[in-house]
Amino acid sequence: MQNVNLEQEVIHLSKEKWRWMAEREVDTLDALFHEKAVFVHMGGAWGKEQELDIIKGGGIHYRQADIHEVSVAIIGTTAILLNRITLLAVVGGHEVTNPFEVTEVYVQQDGSWKLASLSFTRLLDQEQHH
Repeated sequence: MQNVNLEQEVIHLSKEKWRWMAEREVDTLDALFHEKAVFVHMGGAWGKEQELDIIKGGGIHYRQADIHEVSVAIIGTTAILLNRITLLAVVGGHEVTNPFEVTEVYVQQDGSWKLASLSFTRLLDQEQHH
């Protein structure tokens, strides 16, 4: 039973995270992101500081994440969450919408969940006509 509660907790935290990213709540994200967190984007991979700088400076503005599917697996003190989303973002002044499978890894530290890894895998968009 406890795992179900933990799963709901992580799902809720993940949803909140998208909101914090959209609203550029850097201090809240700073507390959520693990010191050694890694972020994998279409343009490369980097650490916590760079991700926060990008959000703060508006290098990437995560405008809106529409969540279509979410699942979470708890393994010991680690939670692996999968989000199938459509992300509306502003990158370098251009608005882009992409379908992603996002992998989020959370670890328990001092009684709370910390985001250790966030990676975006772009899905092949069936609806796109070339």
